[in-house]
Amino acid sequence: MIPQYFKTSPEIIRLAVMLYIRFPLSLRNVEDLLHERGIDVSHETVRYWWNRFGPMFAAEIRQKRVQKLRAFSKWKWHVDEFFVKVNGKRHYLWRGVDHEGEVLEAGVTKRRNKAAALRFLKKLMKRHGKAENTITDRFASYKAALRQLGALEKQRTGRWLNNRVENSQLPFRRRERPMQRFRRMRSLQKFAAVHSSVYNHFNQERSLASRDTFKLTRTAALAEWRGLCTE
Repeated sequence: MIPQYFKTSPEIIRLAVMLYIRFPLSLRNVEDLLHERGIDVSHETVRYWWNRFGPMFAAEIRQKRVQKLRAFSKWKWHVDEFFVKVNGKRHYLWRGVDHEGEVLEAGVTKRRNKAAALRFLKKLMKRHGKAENTITDRFASYKAALRQLGALEKQRTGRWLNNRVENSQLPFRRRERPMQRFRRMRSLQKFAAVHSSVYNHFNQERSLASRDTFKLTRTAALAEWRGLCTE
């Protein structure tokens, strides 16, 4: 729950956090958009709000969705990693996505090896159980990690099989550019976790639904967002 001693209303805080995390905007862009709506806050206030309340909103979204999708998301997982620069040095962001593009887990490591793959897969399985099929690329560390976990027979590899997770990286890449890179590994891990939850919440797969259905689901997602941390 947003503390009552904050002078700004919870509705404005939720709006600012949503604009910053969901869309490829800088802190100053969000400040300008709020100013056009008659809300006078600085970009440093927006920074404080997202750091303070972003993880709270993401945790509540995740809690509601994990139980709902736990069994459904076990059918097929897509796992992949891509590099992200942190203070000029290459790090790796590992992501697990289900067959519908739902981001299940995100983790940051300094290295791209068996130990990193094993750590991420353990984290993924601890929260979501074991999948019936795990789609990966041909990176040898996945094979070694899945063998140690006793799930090697469930691994599937192929040239285009992992397009689902590779395409799901695009929203994060678009969001990364206005931030002008990350300066700490911890900041990257925090933002990746919050961004994935917010992306899941508002991702409606509009190309697969009619206009009327999309409008209904979008309105429902926005109404649910406005109700976060109210209890």
